Amino acid sequence: MGAITFHVDAVLFDMDGTLVDSTAGVIGAWETFAETYSGLDIQKILNSAHGVRTVDNLRKYCGLTSEAELEKEAARFEEAIVTSSTANGRKGITILPGVRPIIDELAPGKKNPKPCWAIVTSATRAYASAALEIAGIPIPDAFVTAEDVTQGKPYPDPYLLGAQKCGVSPGKCLVVEDAPSGVASGLTAGCAVIGLITSHTKEQMEVKRPTYLVENLSSVSMKMGANGGIDVVVNID
Repeated sequence: MGAITFHVDAVLFDMDGTLVDSTAGVIGAWETFAETYSGLDIQKILNSAHGVRTVDNLRKYCGLTSEAELEKEAARFEEAIVTSSTANGRKGITILPGVRPIIDELAPGKKNPKPCWAIVTSATRAYASAALEIAGIPIPDAFVTAEDVTQGKPYPDPYLLGAQKCGVSPGKCLVVEDAPSGVASGLTAGCAVIGLITSHTKEQMEVKRPTYLVENLSSVSMKMGANGGIDVVVNID
C-alpha cells in the first residue's frame, strides 16, 4: 500500500509493548506470584493479561477482592517486574524498535499547557515512571496511569482522559497500541489507532480492526507540525 500521511492534534501512546518491552520482568513477576497463589497457569495468563491493569488481572487470576489488598499486591507485582527483569540473565526493560527517533522528535511537545502527546498506560504510576526512566523515555505532562481511571482498557476511559489532558477532541487523536484490549479502548474512545504486532499475533490484532496495523514503530515516523499537532507517516507493507 505504500506510505499514508495524515495530521493529528495529539498522539496517545500505550507504554508496555508499544514504547518499552518489559516481557522478561512480567514473566518473572508472575513466577514470583505463583509462589503465593497456587495453580496459576502463567502461559495462559501471559496470552490474555497484557494491556490490562494489574489490579484487574490480580482480581481475575488471584481471586483478590479487597481493594486494599489489590492495591498492595499490585504494587508488589509491579515492583517485581522491575527487580526480576534483569534476574537470571534476563534482558531487562528495553526500548522497542522505532521508538527513539519518534520520542526525540516529539519530546519538546510533552509540556503543558497543551501537550501534543501523552502516555496512557494500564500500569501504576510508580511502575510506569520507573520503566520509562530505565528506557530513557521522558514522562510527558499528559500521563494517564492505572490509578487515574475507575475502568481500564478495554473501556474507553483511559484514552478519553488522555485526550482531555492534551486539551483536544478524541476524534483528533491517534492511539498507538500493541494489545487487543488497548485497540478496543482507543477505537471506542473515537480515536484512530495504529496497532503494533509486538506482543500479539497479527491475527489477534486484526480481530480488533485497528485503523492501521504495522510490525512496530519502525514503520512509523512523526514530526511536530508547523502550526501545532503532529504529522504522521505510516508505511504499510
